[in-house]
Formats: sequence, structure tokens, C-alpha cells
Amino acid sequence: MENKCGCWAVLRRSVKPSSSSASKDSLKTMPRTSLVCDTATETRYLNSSNREMCAPNEPQNSSDNPNSLPLESKTPCQLLQFTFQELKSATGNFRPDSILGEGGFGYVFKGWIEENGTGPAKPGSGITVAVKSLKPDGLQGHREWVAEVDFLGQLHHPNLVKLIGYCIEDDHRLLVYEFMTRGSLENHLFRRTIPLPWSNRIKIALGAAKGLAILHGGNEPVIYRDFKTSNILLDSGYNAKLSDFGLAKAGPQGDKTHVSTRVVGTYGYAAPEYVMTGHLTSKSDVYSFGVVLLEILTGRRSMDKKRPSGEQNLVTWARPYLADKRKVYQLVDPRLELNYSIKGVQKVAQLAYNCLNRDPKSRPSMDEVVKVLTPLQDLNDLAILSCHARLSQPGRRKKKLNEAHQRSHSQSKSIRDSPVHTSKQHCK
Repeated sequence: MENKCGCWAVLRRSVKPSSSSASKDSLKTMPRTSLVCDTATETRYLNSSNREMCAPNEPQNSSDNPNSLPLESKTPCQLLQFTFQELKSATGNFRPDSILGEGGFGYVFKGWIEENGTGPAKPGSGITVAVKSLKPDGLQGHREWVAEVDFLGQLHHPNLVKLIGYCIEDDHRLLVYEFMTRGSLENHLFRRTIPLPWSNRIKIALGAAKGLAILHGGNEPVIYRDFKTSNILLDSGYNAKLSDFGLAKAGPQGDKTHVSTRVVGTYGYAAPEYVMTGHLTSKSDVYSFGVVLLEILTGRRSMDKKRPSGEQNLVTWARPYLADKRKVYQLVDPRLELNYSIKGVQKVAQLAYNCLNRDPKSRPSMDEVVKVLTPLQDLNDLAILSCHARLSQPGRRKKKLNEAHQRSHSQSKSIRDSPVHTSKQHCK
């Protein structure tokens, strides 16, 4: 079993701590302001570009030293150790047509491995896996690779993607995950012509919330730090699982209120106070969840430069609607065509509003978010049914009026044609 778990000495020797001077320079250049953002400051952040906030060679604070990863003392012996040749064969020599996705880390390939081992299997047999191959770009990539193995090697939950194993061989750094049949939430919200049904959106939001809640609520709390639609993967039943823990960070413990760290993540999702101060808390993830909840509600991206200037940032555009119950329905993804829960939209909008609170202390915890979302799965007050009911009521009244008019007309006619009425006319 030791050969399956013996990478840790290699990992630790291969990463050098950042120099203290680099850490000091980084701290000096980082603005230190109040964690509560005013409107003007937040607007400057929200109007920033949607570029990634971290560069491969960006200096990091000493608190991001890979040697201080929180779970390093627990060797993840349940993980399999693959050879590079095994993964090369499992993916068909990393064929271009087997690519599932691409990010700053590198490519993700679809592959097949044996059910009870690390050997490659024929396509369509054995176990289907996703193989992430990191670019050999030095310290940054390796640091994130170590964090991924460290966190997912210990954390197990239905709403966290399962890490099966890893490969560390020469310059190669690969990770092997369970294969998620339906891909990312991003693809279903923004790249599919058929809209994601409301019930599935609620199910996904709840699953993702449970994933964050388990990270925040452990004995050693973890801050995800890169919560976004592309990192929420879906299985065949639309169950959501969080993936990509390369930027995850151990949360504050004891009497500490936050973790001071380098600013990484994605503009449009990262909490403004974290971007502006480097102070990281679990409430930073709650803000990111609020942004994703808005994307689920509206079908719009967090940042979209193709839209008019006032609508490019989703939070800026949506916040006035969230605060007005009469306008909240204008936020709903029009592709749903009234196939959504009226009460569900109200609750989701209010929850998003609370998660996006400018004061991080006023945001709910993820446990509280889960409690709000859980009953929304069972709502059946579809807007389209309410609309049909309203439309049918005037129709029924009109029909009754027409029937009454017809009865009145027939009664009048029968009276005119009656012998009594006729004889009276003749008598005149």
C-alpha cells in the first residue's frame, strides 16, 4: 500500500516556500479597507473586467505556502497512484476528440480504467473517468495540484466530485476524477438551446449549497474560493458536485476572523471585500453563491460584455429588481416561459439579495441557505397555471353573460310569438 501513497515526500521537496520579501511586497501593495463596501467602491469592482484574477507567476503571501496545507499530515491512502503511461493509454494517447474541457490549468480528457486497478480499459468498458492534465507552468500549477490532492483526498460527500487518484511523474501532474455525465452547469445555462427546467435549477442550487456547507462546517473549515457555474458538475440525475479545488484554502480557526491571502478567483464571482482587502472568510463563498444563484434565476452570465453598458455586470443590473417584489419577475430567464414557481422565484430572489449583502457579516451561512432552498423543491405553484387561471376567469364570465343574453333573447322571442301576445296586438 505504501507505493500508492508515497508521493508526499516528493510533493513537499518539489515546492519551495515563497520568499519573505515577495510576501512583504505583496502585502504592501494590497489595499486594506473596511470589509463593508460602500456603493461606489463596490461599483468600481463590479465594473472590472471578467479576467481571471490570478496569474501563474503572481507573487503569493506567506499564508499560501504549499507546505502549510491543512491536511498534509493525513496521507490520502485511499487514492490510487497512476503511471503516466497508464493514463496515456486510458485516454487514447490524449486524443483531441476526448477533450472534455479546458481551463487555465490545462485540459481534461475522457478515459477508461479497470474497475479494480489503475490499468487502462477499452473505451466503453471498465470505469469512465475524467483525467485532468496540468500544464507544466511551475510553482503555481503545482501548488494548485497539491491543494486539489490534499483537499479531495480527505473530503468525501455526495456533492463533492470524487477524486480517484493522481499521477506525479517527472514533469507530469495529472488527476483522475469520476466522470460527470452532464458536464458543467455553465454549459446547461448558457450554451444549450433548450432551457434548463426550473425544478432542475432548484435541485442544482441546493446540491451546490450542500457542497459549500460541508466545506464550511467541518472541524477544519475549507473556503472554496472559486465557486462558479463552470465548477459545478452534474451527473445523469442533475445532482450537483463541486469540482476543481486548486484554489481552496483552509479557513480561519480559533479566534481568527479571516485569512489574509493573495487574491485569486474570477471577477464577477469573487466577493468585493476579498478582492479589495485580501481578507478571506466563508462569507466570501456565500457571495459567490449569490452570484451563481442570480445566473440560475436569470439565465445571464455574471459578466457579459455583449450586453448594454448597464447590464454587463449581473449583480449591478439585478440588485434593484431583487429589492422590489413587484419587479422581481422581470429577472426570470425568459426562456422558461412562465414554467417556474411563483413563490420559488420570490424566495430565490430574496436569498440572492441576502447572499450579495455588502456587509459580509450580514450574509447567511451556507447551512441557512440550504434550509431556505430545501422546501422549494416541492412547490408546484407554476406561474403558467396562475396565468391560465386568471385568463380563464374573464372567459367564464363572458360565457355566462352570453348565455344569459341568449336566454333573455329567446324568452323575449317566445313572448312575442305567444298567442296571448298576438291576440293583444290584434285587439288594438
